[in-house]
Amino acid sequence: MTESATGQSRKLPLGELLIAAGKLNTRDLERALAAQSEMGGLLGRVLVRLGVVSEVDVARVLSQQLRIPLLLAEDFPLDFPTLEGLAVDFLLNNHALPVGLADGVLSVVMLVPQDPYLCRALHLATKLKVSPSLGLEADIEAGFKRYLQDLDPEADTGTDGDDLNEAGDFVEHLKDLASEAPVIRLVNALIGKVIDLRASDIHLEPFEDSLHVRYRVDGVIQLAEPIAGRLSAAVTSRIKLLAHLNIAERRLPQDGRIKMRVKGRELDLRVSTVPTVHGESVVMRVLDRSSVRFGLEEMGFSPDTLAEFNELLNRPHGILLVTGPTGSGKTTTLYAALSKLDADALKIVTVEDPVEYQLDSINQIQVHPQIGLSFAHALRSILRQDPDIIMIGEMRDGETAQIAVQSALTGHLVLSTLHTNTAAGAIIRLQDMGLERYLITSSVNGVLAQRLVRRLCEACKAPAELTPEDLKRTGLERFCKDKAPTIYEARGCPHCRNTGYTGRTGIHELFTLNEKMHRAIIDGADATDLHDIARREGMISLHEDGLRKVVAGVTSLEEVLRVTQDQHDG
Repeated sequence: MTESATGQSRKLPLGELLIAAGKLNTRDLERALAAQSEMGGLLGRVLVRLGVVSEVDVARVLSQQLRIPLLLAEDFPLDFPTLEGLAVDFLLNNHALPVGLADGVLSVVMLVPQDPYLCRALHLATKLKVSPSLGLEADIEAGFKRYLQDLDPEADTGTDGDDLNEAGDFVEHLKDLASEAPVIRLVNALIGKVIDLRASDIHLEPFEDSLHVRYRVDGVIQLAEPIAGRLSAAVTSRIKLLAHLNIAERRLPQDGRIKMRVKGRELDLRVSTVPTVHGESVVMRVLDRSSVRFGLEEMGFSPDTLAEFNELLNRPHGILLVTGPTGSGKTTTLYAALSKLDADALKIVTVEDPVEYQLDSINQIQVHPQIGLSFAHALRSILRQDPDIIMIGEMRDGETAQIAVQSALTGHLVLSTLHTNTAAGAIIRLQDMGLERYLITSSVNGVLAQRLVRRLCEACKAPAELTPEDLKRTGLERFCKDKAPTIYEARGCPHCRNTGYTGRTGIHELFTLNEKMHRAIIDGADATDLHDIARREGMISLHEDGLRKVVAGVTSLEEVLRVTQDQHDG
């Protein structure tokens, strides 16, 4: 990225100018460019966030590159110009502060003066020629405090306080808003409700009229009472403060974590914010430590699948993958598998993003792509730590997959997750990542695909009438012993909040790579062929494992069909 204002090709990129000025070395520039490719945004902002260059140094060099003057706080006027037709919100959100007006020329200090849209918008709004200059973020924010105080209240769209509340860009004001007792109580109540609902996620979504609140309970979204729009900025800021996020940054996604005690329980909340047209959307993933069971036996495994999975887990080397969509319990299964291993006798190292739960006697590494600590980079370092077992939170790219294969071939057991719909699909996904087929067959031991289905509420589940034709049509007939089973359907009662379900359990399909499978992979079989071969070899599919749980009275036929509608084998 050149951050060029005029598009002249002869201008040097910002990074090279900083190196030439002695403010940056080549290695730090490479780190910043890698972080920029992950995070997006302007290179100068990335360099400042990484802490390798000061904001003033970047601004001085950027000023030379853009041939735009740098205006510091001491250069700001005592009195700011008053302008008709300029919305204060627009200026605040774009960090553009008018500092002078003379002879039909409007002087504006900006955080991003190279933005041609911004200059054109100001020209169209004021009918004045715009002369941009570069400013520091803190200086512009401090200047805006004085600018708002100077505005005539009758010429403004609201009071100074309203402008500040809507813009939400001033750190001190936002801290004050977020620290008010009603806001604190409101946020505590929002988070506290997850205990009563047994929710896994809280979604706060800003819209024009209000802040919409939704909870994900047993995998299904439920709407809650919305929050008044005037409190939206305060609630978001309160959550960002708790998660140690930058409350002044509202234009970039951020991730953080909150640890708090709610109703006698220790809760971990993974916080994610993304900017939307009406403000920041916040999602809090609830990691309720007291509700996590690290035993494979309690996670819904059928006895035959569990025995086969344990056999794969006890192999000295190779790759064991867990697949499924987001929120299907893949990481929890990996944690349960790790807790089953003897951490005192084995060196176990994990690389995760993020580290969700901390396990005793296991070395857990949190990746930081912003500073260059990716999965691949961490894995290379791990191999020098002489591990026996490596857990990779997610196999995201070909480089990570290549290192995982090398690790498996050199005597390590590697556990990881992949985003694929079926177990057989994981093999094709690895090929798409660039792995040769012979490497897959010589390193991958097995793939476990899983989904989560809701458990029927024991207090209100009711028997369902099924004819022999129904049993045959649904596929349940295969799993009936001698007589027709009693299967149940959801009804709803106060205990389950009229949903008919309480809690979730897993359904699984375990794809083991045997000699016949190796030959099929080498011959270039696709995912459908591999799945069919595995079925003929005795693999129980996700849909079939769900049907077994229907026969056992654990869940309903409707729930299994909802979760496995793309997996129905017909």
